[in-house]
This record gives sequence, structure tokens and C-alpha cells, in this order.
Amino acid sequence: MKRWLVFFTILVVASLACGVPALQPATPTAPPPTETATPTSTSTPEPTFTPTLTLTPTITFTPTVTPTPTVSAPTVTANKQAHCRYGPSAAYLHAADLYAGDKGTIRYRALYSNWLYVQFEKINYSCWVAPSVVDVVGDISTLPKIEPDLQRIGSNMYGPPQNVQATRNGDEVTITWSQMRMTADDDRGYFFEGFVCQNGAYLWWTQDFPEQTITSFTIKDEAGCHAASYGKLYTVEKHGYSKPVDINWPAP
Repeated sequence: MKRWLVFFTILVVASLACGVPALQPATPTAPPPTETATPTSTSTPEPTFTPTLTLTPTITFTPTVTPTPTVSAPTVTANKQAHCRYGPSAAYLHAADLYAGDKGTIRYRALYSNWLYVQFEKINYSCWVAPSVVDVVGDISTLPKIEPDLQRIGSNMYGPPQNVQATRNGDEVTITWSQMRMTADDDRGYFFEGFVCQNGAYLWWTQDFPEQTITSFTIKDEAGCHAASYGKLYTVEKHGYSKPVDINWPAP
């Protein structure tokens, strides 16, 4: 009985095996490819080498300096015994005695004459000399011209002239004034300075009156010049000049 049971079991299994189609082994299906993201390449450029520029400085041309020679001031040597004065004409007060060989340096020229303002080595102030009494070395043409400042010369204790008058008679003008009484030691009289017209020329005119008793003078003055004539009068004593009095000059 047991044999038949075993045989029957085998038979059943065999028939099942024959009736059921054999299972085909599964063909593995490859999974879909995983999309691999291609990374965007951010290209970093290699640094460009910028060379550091070394600037060559511009060459500054330095000219060769030619030294300017120092021009010495013109000098003088007295060629005779003469006066050095406080102004640029013989009408001014005496300032110093000069002797042949005295040396000095010229500082200025006169504005209205050819006299020279000189600092002599032997005295400690400058004074005026006529060009005829000195020998000049150097060029005086570039020296400045000046007028004398009579108020800087000493001091005057007597004051300006009084009652100064001027009258005309044709081509002559007469100036009068009152006597200024001074001691005999102080007395140097009076001094006139002005411009007058003579023969069509406008002339700078200086005149001294060496004594206090001289109280008038007459001068020729004509019409026909480019400017009006005028004059000033000073009292003069050994210490210096007074302030000037302007003369009321009569027109021609």
C-alpha cells in the first residue's frame, strides 16, 4: 500500500511538471542609466601677469649757469682841491674839502645837473661834487637820479624867510623879502631854487645870497616854455636850511 502511495505521489509530481511551462529565467533588465550631471565648468582664467612698470624719470635739463659778474660801483678820485657840497650846484652849502687823490664811490646822479653824489673814503657822509673836479672810473649811466633833501641837513634855528614877494616887469621878475637877523657866525644868507624860461629853454636855477642883508634879486623869465616858472626861497645858516617858502610867481 505504501508503495502505491509513493508511486502515485511521484506520478502527480511528474504530471504537474509536464503541464506547467518551464519558467524562463528572467533576463535582467538594466536599469535606466542614471543621468550624470555634467558639471558646468566655470573656467577660471589663469591670471595674466601684469608687469610692474618702473618709470624712467624725465630728464630735466640743467643748463650750465654762467655766473653774472658783479659790477662794481663807479668810483672817483679827486684831481684838484675842491668843495664837496650839500647839493648838486655851487650855490649849495659847503660840506667838505677835497684834495687831489681823495677817493670815493659814486652813489647817485643829480636830477637836474651833471653833478655826482659821492661817498668819499675820508668822510662819514655823502656829498655832491662837480664832475670836472674828479676822475671817474666805471659806467655812471645806470645810476639813479635824485634830488637833495635839504631838510635832512642839520637844523635851522631861524625859520623861513618872511614877506616874500614877486613882481614882474616885462621879462624880468624881482623877488623881495624881509631880512632874517642872524648872528654873524651863523649867517649864510638865503638860497633860491626854481625853474625859469630863457630863450625858449626851461632852466633849473639855483642861486645863493651869502649875507642876510641881501633881501632882493631880479631874474630873467620869458614866455614860451612848456611849463610854468616857479621858485622857492630858504633861509640859510651854518647848521642848515629852513623850510622853503613857495614864491607866488607872476605869469609872463
